[in-house]
Amino acid sequence: MELGTAVIPIGYESPFRLAEDLSLADVLSRGRLQAGFSAGTPPHAELLGPLVFDGDWRGFDLSHGRIARLADNLRGDYLGGPDTVIRSPGNTQRPRLQPHNPGLIDRLWYGVGSATSARWAGANGLNLLSGNIVAGERHDDFAAAQLHLLEEYRRDVAPGRPARVAIGRVIVPTDSADRTTRDRYRAYAASRHDRTGKPQGERRILFAPDLVGPAAEIVERLTADPVLARVSELRLELPYEFRRDDYEQILHDTVRLIAPALGRRGAAPAAARA
Repeated sequence: MELGTAVIPIGYESPFRLAEDLSLADVLSRGRLQAGFSAGTPPHAELLGPLVFDGDWRGFDLSHGRIARLADNLRGDYLGGPDTVIRSPGNTQRPRLQPHNPGLIDRLWYGVGSATSARWAGANGLNLLSGNIVAGERHDDFAAAQLHLLEEYRRDVAPGRPARVAIGRVIVPTDSADRTTRDRYRAYAASRHDRTGKPQGERRILFAPDLVGPAAEIVERLTADPVLARVSELRLELPYEFRRDDYEQILHDTVRLIAPALGRRGAAPAAARA
């Protein structure tokens, strides 16, 4: 089982300090960490900026460059010149970020919503995450816009690099939910439906429809999804507003009914493998 972070807004982070934390988490989890990032002005910056930054954050570089610096730190290059060393009571060593785990650099992800960010992720060797929100730069249709992002990303990926691509969909199966819960799920989906019909706002943001209903219906819609046919990984995105028992029911139905229908099989029990 892998340990994912979804996307970390890099604007709030120190590229070196976060690299230390991620590297330590990866070592402790025995190389199972999957770390994702987003760039740009971080969420709620007007509220949180004064608590995080020294000085006026509006003049800081909050772009892709901070992710590139973090990736450089994770590569484990030595700091300083060839003769730079750090002496301690225990030993003398050349300084670099510690602990260093070489494989983590290949498990970095970038959450993209535009063609520019997709090209940057490809050119800089990051895996690609794209969820249920994208910019409609050339298209009014969500699937067409997301396919365009995949094309831009793959065009700039270095030859021979096994880049991973994952898309996300809001998936809410209702099979094992009671009637009251099913009605609440459907009301949730209905409240968000209008935003899926056309680009929203000046940035022409496009939203994928929520997949709410019986598992068989959701599987049919996923099978017909032209974007899912072009990627190898699907992420289940859970609504923020639901309760813990809702999430447990959704995950139960997804694992039991949806994942097997899409060809995903869980690990066999230890007794069965013996």
